[in-house]
Amino acid sequence: MSFGDIFYKTLVAGGSYLTVCKGLWVTVEISLLSILLGTVIGALICAARMQKNTLVQGIAKIYIAVLRGSPVLLLLMLMYYVVFASSSLPAPLIAVSAFSLNVSAHAAECFRAALSAADPMQTEAARTLGFSRWQAFRLISLPQAAKIAKPTYQSTLVNLIQWTSVVGYVTITDLTRVINNIGSRTMQPLFMIVVGMLLYLALAYLCYGVFALTDRISHKRAERRRKGCVSFR
Repeated sequence: MSFGDIFYKTLVAGGSYLTVCKGLWVTVEISLLSILLGTVIGALICAARMQKNTLVQGIAKIYIAVLRGSPVLLLLMLMYYVVFASSSLPAPLIAVSAFSLNVSAHAAECFRAALSAADPMQTEAARTLGFSRWQAFRLISLPQAAKIAKPTYQSTLVNLIQWTSVVGYVTITDLTRVINNIGSRTMQPLFMIVVGMLLYLALAYLCYGVFALTDRISHKRAERRRKGCVSFR
């Protein structure tokens, strides 16, 4: 059987490509919602982790340790079959809750490490110049921490996209499950596995591209500000 025949049989015949697109969209939805919610929770946990109150700090440490050390699949199954077993919450939202918790723990530690690595002398200098604590954090510490945290945070998001491939265990028809079903039905599992891998790679590099684009925009804005300062002088 030629490549064209395999391609037609697996992705065209019967509208299989539409099924693949639906599965891909489910994966994208779960990933995006988990990233947004997980990042917000992670920032809050990071703030708690850096508190001077030992009780609050201890709770945050336990939260991070437990969720970072728990397998994502088992956490997903716990949320689906135990925590939300008697609820009417849709399976995709349960998956989002599980992935958000996992991402938040990784993001919290990533943010904490980045903030700890930021130069404290610059913050102290800003305070002596009359900056408020919030202004010093927003204008001095946060930009430095964001730059330091970017590589690790970016890897966390790409890992999340890969982790979503296990949602089929809780009856969600995502990209991986669709790929598996089509491969079994058409007796072309290898071809469909390659298709699935290419689609996941595309999502990963799309994520990398978004970060690269934001870097480029930030760089251009910085250049415009520098040129404006030079012109003013």
